[in-house]
Parts: sequence; C-alpha cells; structure tokens
Amino acid sequence: MKRLPDRLGPRPRILFVGINPSLRSAEAGHHFASPGNPFWRLLHAARLTTSAFTYQDDVRLPSCGLGLTNIVARPTRAAAELTRAEYTAGRARLARLIAKVKPRTVAFVGVTVYRAFFGPAASPGPGAKRQRIGGARVFVLPNPSGLNAAYPGFRDKLVWFERLRRYVER
Repeated sequence: MKRLPDRLGPRPRILFVGINPSLRSAEAGHHFASPGNPFWRLLHAARLTTSAFTYQDDVRLPSCGLGLTNIVARPTRAAAELTRAEYTAGRARLARLIAKVKPRTVAFVGVTVYRAFFGPAASPGPGAKRQRIGGARVFVLPNPSGLNAAYPGFRDKLVWFERLRRYVER
C-alpha cells in the first residue's frame, strides 16, 4: 500500500494529527475514509468547514486553512499494531513538519496520538493544553472512531470539535 499523502497548505489555522491511516483510508487514498468514522461530519457540524466534506474532499482542506497528517504513516487495522520505533520516528517527522508549515494550532485527533507525541505523562483528556510545538498551540480532540467508548455518540464528540473552533477563533 502506498503512503497516504499529508493534506497541507502554508500556515494552516489548524493542523489535525491522527495516529495512522486505516487500511480503508490507505486503499481509498484519502484520510478518515472508514464509513463509520464521523470526522468529516464533525468538521462541518462544528463549523470548521463551510460546506459538508466527505473523505474524498480531504484535498480541499488546505483551501479552508486546515491541514491533516498522521504521526505514523503505515496503515494498519488497529493502532495497537504500531511499534515504539514507528512512534519515535513519527514524533521526529511530525516536529519537522510542524516547524516547516507553522500551523497556529495543532489538534491531536485522540488522546493516544497526543500522548504518543508528548509522552505518557501528558495531561489526560481532551481540550486545550499548555504545551506548545514551536509557536503552535495544542488542542486534543476525542478520537472520532465509533469504537471510542469514552465518547460513543456524535454529540459527545461534537462538543469538543465546537470547543476547538472557539479556541482557534480566540
């Protein structure tokens, strides 16, 4: 499977960082392509995009001032398949990418990817964080996957996507 390309423009308002692509996303060539993942619906419902997107519209994100990447590029069925070495290499690559594109806010899509970047002692839960990456502020969203038991419903996740929008508008 080929590598899923980052969706980046210069100086995005928000750079979304996922863990790694699903097998479905890698097969489709687009981010968050799994039918049960509400990421694209959440972006629109939270008014982070002005129109409804599907995974096939991920190439349009930079025109909205948004970017999208993953800490690890290798697609897997589950994030548990990733190795410590992949996370270590991914942290270094992500830090270089953030230094290059200079997003205003880095939004980690899930506590798992946030802790993979900052370490297991990083403050738990979603929301605004005190850390900075370069000049970028940091925000953590709940993982939008339907498998997220802590935030099982669309509305449970939407609250945090709306908080992210308000956070970046400040």
